[in-house]
Amino acid sequence: MKSKFLFPYWCRYLGWGLVVLHVPLSMLGKTHGMVNIMDAQPTNGGPFSGEHLFFICTTLIMSSGLFLVAFAKEKIEDEQIWHIRLDSLRWAIFINYIILIASLVFIEDIGHILELDFWVPLLFFIIRFRWMIWRLNRSLSSEG
Repeated sequence: MKSKFLFPYWCRYLGWGLVVLHVPLSMLGKTHGMVNIMDAQPTNGGPFSGEHLFFICTTLIMSSGLFLVAFAKEKIEDEQIWHIRLDSLRWAIFINYIILIASLVFIEDIGHILELDFWVPLLFFIIRFRWMIWRLNRSLSSEG
């Protein structure tokens, strides 16, 4: 992955801020009855009811935050980091399709599958990438 296609390093903090902002917004939605957005029946307000707009806003906040965290540059972006990033992305796609196929077979509610498909690849990519960076740093510190 070429580093010119990555966001600057400081975007990681902006992304974590958006992810953290998603939590109280979701809690606010739960207290006001906007939780089961996918299960809601269409209202007279049309496709853009208040609950649906709330769902769209919180999903965009979470997705853009995870996107910024996942694709922000490291302080030192070298070939080894590039290789770890690419390998983590490959694993994230594999895991996403395994979960997607399993959920299509075993779950009837397509709305929840779509919501899951938004976040699983980015979350798994971030977790695996950070874990591999942590292992790399630990192995380098034990050598020195």
